[in-house]
Amino acid sequence: MNTAFVFPGQGSQYVGMGQDLYEQYPEITELYNQANEILDIDIASLSFAGPEEKLKQTYITQPAIVVHSVAAARLVKNIKPQFTAGHSLGEFTALILAGALSFTDGLKLVQLRGKLMQQAGEKNKGTMAAIIGLDSAKITNLCRDASEMGIVQVANYNSPGQIVISGSVEGVKQAMMLAKERGAKIAKELVVHGAFHSPLMESAKEDFKTALSSTEFNKVQIPVYTNVTAMPITKDSDPEFIRESLYKQLTSSVLWQQSIMNMISDGAKEFIELGPGKVLQGLIKRIDPSVSIKGVDKANDIALINN
Repeated sequence: MNTAFVFPGQGSQYVGMGQDLYEQYPEITELYNQANEILDIDIASLSFAGPEEKLKQTYITQPAIVVHSVAAARLVKNIKPQFTAGHSLGEFTALILAGALSFTDGLKLVQLRGKLMQQAGEKNKGTMAAIIGLDSAKITNLCRDASEMGIVQVANYNSPGQIVISGSVEGVKQAMMLAKERGAKIAKELVVHGAFHSPLMESAKEDFKTALSSTEFNKVQIPVYTNVTAMPITKDSDPEFIRESLYKQLTSSVLWQQSIMNMISDGAKEFIELGPGKVLQGLIKRIDPSVSIKGVDKANDIALINN
């Protein structure tokens, strides 16, 4: 069966994530110890014990999720994926899995990305909101209509009828009001530290570009479907294209629904989410309920998947 490994993004974290893997598998204990050294913070203790408020800080959340996701992927022994993708932050984990980035370089980039995004969020106050029950064309139109009040655009095309918008507080509030007027079931503001995947992240891009340019990228060993285009980076793709995708991703929409649909049309029959939570499993189920969907988060999931 053609399998896709998919990796979650920010918002999937929870206090305690990865702890049972750390305690039961010596190779994962070693992985977390290595991550602590790379990051120069105790990411293991922050993941396992919190406090939650600290774990929610973008510069801590991002590497914590990546380490947990890499740990889960390393413990899946009997399944080799033919495709991979990650939701926003998860794209870095997908690139590590695909051999394009070393674990060390990937973690350093993610830590910096988290810091720069947090700084951009503090400098340019913004927010995000989930809109449920309107199609993408209607949401694109209402973002355009609301933009007279401030910046607002689609941040994530998550699944049919579930889209996240991002931008200035005024722009997003206006878009939420219009969404309700135009028939949305829910228009709910999210608790975030910035307007991710919007032009308000622009100030993070230059320093991140510098870091990307000094990081070694290799050709991928398995196709990675990117957030920016929903199309795969393949073995024939120039590694420079990976840098460009990660750079653009900071202010571009995440084409998650389109990425999943493209993987399915290219032959993916089974999706396995690796890392904290079940967010992507829920989204994929809404995108195409006919595919097989599993998750690997905790130690008992490893036992089930390897049998």
